[in-house]
Amino acid sequence: MKIYEHAVAPNCRRVRMYLAEKGLDIEYVPVDITRGENLTAEYRTRDVNAKVPVLELDDGSCIAESVAIQRYFEELHPEPPLFGRDPKEKARVEMWNRRADFNMMMNVGGCFQHSSGIFADRMKTFPDFGEECGNKTAKFFGVLDQHLSDNEFLVGDYFSAADIGMLCAMDFGKVVKLRPDADRHPNLVRWHEQLSARPSARA
Repeated sequence: MKIYEHAVAPNCRRVRMYLAEKGLDIEYVPVDITRGENLTAEYRTRDVNAKVPVLELDDGSCIAESVAIQRYFEELHPEPPLFGRDPKEKARVEMWNRRADFNMMMNVGGCFQHSSGIFADRMKTFPDFGEECGNKTAKFFGVLDQHLSDNEFLVGDYFSAADIGMLCAMDFGKVVKLRPDADRHPNLVRWHEQLSARPSARA
């Protein structure tokens, strides 16, 4: 099996970090999304949305979407469990995974797409919308900081796939200068430094 990816893309890093936590070594095939290599008819046979990453199995079938890829490997390699160890924990991981997507990744991505100018040749951009996405991201930093004042990780004292997703989305914010502030968000900065020190964060 192999994974088609653009290594610096946040959702590709999300899968890489997850697999590193599992101790799994997978072949990676680079796809340069800046040159539109993901937009070819051939690539669209792997993912109708023409996104990265995509996992191609040995039988030629493909699984797109980063969390779907993670869940596939979770079923094959349940240890260490990264999607929860009991029903309540599994639900809370799912909850924070969705918050990582909707409250962080979508807003950071919206800010990047609509305010950086990089996507002006492939989509209609709305700079005001990009600015608003950036404001929503900054506001969510405060929500996370409050939550992490009483929790080591997003799900209490349990490190999970949700932490991975949130970290990768937050780090993507560097491209549009969206970063938590040590004075205003000390708990979030503590969490970020703790996760960034894990070997998997450098996978």
